[in-house]
Amino acid sequence: MATGGKDIEHGFPHIETVRAAVTALYRRLSHDTVSTYATSVPPVDVAFDDSEDLYLGAQRIARVMVGHLRLPQARVVVGFREMEHAANVELTAGPEYFIELNERFKTHRKDIGAALAHEVAHVWLHRLDLSFPGTRDNEILTDTATTYLGAGWLLLDAYREHGPFSQKLGYLTPEEFGYVLAQRAQFFDEDPAPWFTSPQAYDAYTAGQAMARREARRPPLAAAGWTARHRYAKDRRAARDPRPGAPAPAAGDGYAFEGPGPERVSFPCPTCHQRIRVPVRGRVQARCGLCKTLLDCDT
Repeated sequence: MATGGKDIEHGFPHIETVRAAVTALYRRLSHDTVSTYATSVPPVDVAFDDSEDLYLGAQRIARVMVGHLRLPQARVVVGFREMEHAANVELTAGPEYFIELNERFKTHRKDIGAALAHEVAHVWLHRLDLSFPGTRDNEILTDTATTYLGAGWLLLDAYREHGPFSQKLGYLTPEEFGYVLAQRAQFFDEDPAPWFTSPQAYDAYTAGQAMARREARRPPLAAAGWTARHRYAKDRRAARDPRPGAPAPAAGDGYAFEGPGPERVSFPCPTCHQRIRVPVRGRVQARCGLCKTLLDCDT
């Protein structure tokens, strides 16, 4: 949890790790399993007002997260204590896991769902034996998995900037949360925008959505714009020039030409970010072997 607007990082500083996390999810789960998370946690299931008992309400929301992430053999016990961070989970062999929430949530119940979503995702990844090396990258993996699988919109909605009362939960920037949500929205055809209660969360979502849409219009994808297509054609000509000392093609927008032999171009899948290789021969369709997305290309 970051408090105070000056402490909240913005932009896309962790974007490569975020993309690697999405790829790792598809590799570990498969397209078919990822597809079963088509419905996000609905707002009504995590609503928590002052009339509900604090501990019973926290346990109820923890069960919602356990159920959403398909952890039927896991039991979560939630407590509160004074601590520096927003929450902490003790990862053991299970089946019982202890989650501690910052006592601040006793009076900010609206965000308990967000904190529990992240911590239960830690349990899910632990039992799946999926992790990244290093605390920072592993936390980014957790935020990305939570968001892509339908519970992380709560983490973005917990982002607010109001002077000394500002806060952001998780390790991703608000815009990176928006990016992962936008990628999820493209894959599942689900719009999370109506669920946001924080206007800053909506702005971050639209910023992330803009980046996700740009990635879906990069060459050699057929949806690329004229300027990008012109640059791509120039790079393709440079890659074909056999003369000694000919200039090498410029670093493309994620794409790279490969040879010798039949000319091919490789580029990241806009859905799962695994690299795809297709022949350079005009209009072709390619299906990503990992996420099964069908891509129209103009190579």
